[in-house]
Amino acid sequence: MGDILAHESELLGLVREYLDFAEFEDTLKTFSKECKIKGKPLCKTVGGSFRDSKSLTIQKDLVAAFDDGDQKVFFSLWEEHIPSSVRDGDSFAQKLEFYLHIHFAIYLLKHSVGRPDKEELDEKISYFKTYLETKGVALSQTTEFLPFYALPFVPNPMVHPSFKELFQDSWTPELKLKLEKFLALVFKASNTPKLLTIYKENGQSNKEMLQQLHQQLVEAERRSMTYLKRYNKIQADYHNLIGVTAELVDSLEATVSGKMITPEYLQSVCVRLFSNQMRQSLAHSVDFTRPGTASTMLRASLAPVKLKDVPLLPSLDYEKLKKDLILGSDRLKAFLLQALRWRLTTSHPGEQRETVLQAYISNDLLDCHSHNQRSVLQLLHSKSDVVRQYMARLINAFASLAEGRLYLAQNTKVLRMLEGRLKEEDKDIITRENVLGALQKFSLRRPLQTAMIQDGLIFWLVDALKDPDCLSDYTLEYSVALLMNLCLRSAGKNMCAKVAGLVLKVLSDLLGHENHEIQPYVNGALYSILSVPSIREEARAM
Repeated sequence: MGDILAHESELLGLVREYLDFAEFEDTLKTFSKECKIKGKPLCKTVGGSFRDSKSLTIQKDLVAAFDDGDQKVFFSLWEEHIPSSVRDGDSFAQKLEFYLHIHFAIYLLKHSVGRPDKEELDEKISYFKTYLETKGVALSQTTEFLPFYALPFVPNPMVHPSFKELFQDSWTPELKLKLEKFLALVFKASNTPKLLTIYKENGQSNKEMLQQLHQQLVEAERRSMTYLKRYNKIQADYHNLIGVTAELVDSLEATVSGKMITPEYLQSVCVRLFSNQMRQSLAHSVDFTRPGTASTMLRASLAPVKLKDVPLLPSLDYEKLKKDLILGSDRLKAFLLQALRWRLTTSHPGEQRETVLQAYISNDLLDCHSHNQRSVLQLLHSKSDVVRQYMARLINAFASLAEGRLYLAQNTKVLRMLEGRLKEEDKDIITRENVLGALQKFSLRRPLQTAMIQDGLIFWLVDALKDPDCLSDYTLEYSVALLMNLCLRSAGKNMCAKVAGLVLKVLSDLLGHENHEIQPYVNGALYSILSVPSIREEARAM
């Protein structure tokens, strides 16, 4: 209870102090009378009259020192009673202080009868010179004060034209008037009641807090831009690796079958893998024709696989096979397609698989070069779901091998049939998955990429990906991978720009999908299309 009364007394005292300062005389009388009637104690705060008398005394002492030319007393009182925040932060106070130093420096020249005492004059000039070399440096670039920096070095300033105005009769009274007005303002501000001071301090505290928050926000934005640049660099490196990896997979398949990779090709791949700063020096310093070390070990690891250890598969009558595939029953077609696929996928990697694939290609097993209306490829449009499925599986197996992709990609007929099957197939999920898988592997080849983009496959993929939860994992992963491959091309980006809003929404939704396998492809597609200005604008508007 005692603490409450003490705080109440202090608060009432603050209110009375403020009413006295603001000259609410009637209100103050009523307030004091009511406090006395209710028995409310008032804190004994310093009265305004006492503060005013003290302020007047200090002002009089400063003005007296000014009139007497006593610079030591004046500047001692000045530094003690004028707040440093005012002396160092207020431009008017800085200018006034400069002229005050001039006043004291030339005081003896203006007020002495006859020649002034040289020792005392030198002391005042030395004091002024010290000021110019310390605090006065801040005003050395101001045109108004620049001539006065020569004052300590002029033998007789009274006759020098640059200082003529200083020795006019009006100069000192005008300076004194400025000093008195300044002191009145400063000491009036220092007499501010504590209640108002508390309010100002709280406002200043809030302002400082806002400034700190703003500074933190600026710093966070700076870090964000730094991380974004790093992210973009990583994305660019990632896409470069995708392209190099796709080529190396094809090259490794060719190497296993005995086809050598040229030093020029290795050099071009290595240059693409390193940063721009290292490309030129690396390309000229590394000898790609020297005998291999790691390559020798790789070849040695294949040594146990000898031709005699891998039995040759019996040859087939491909003419009869194709005839049965075209004219046979659906059951026979399905069995033959499955057997042909197994013959390829279960063969031993290496020469045996190469032999099987080359036999299929040389006999044009899928009639890719045939112009007849009735061909093996037409099984993609069979009325039987099982036949369509096994045909799609066989084409997907072909597309998994570099030579098989080359065979299927010699003309766009196969591609067009696969695209048609993809858009029409709504019964058998496995058929659509295998068609999609084959198309994704086709997209590693530039001519087929171009054809897919021109055929509007991007639009179909975006539409299919609008509801990813309805898709199997295989369909989702291969759809997003295919979309990314098509978006790497300029033509693909331009296609996406036509439906920028939809593409951005679909890809942004996929960023949060639970299937983490698709994240690299989604990021790759977004990074590619956001290089188009119109798509970036659409992204900002979302």
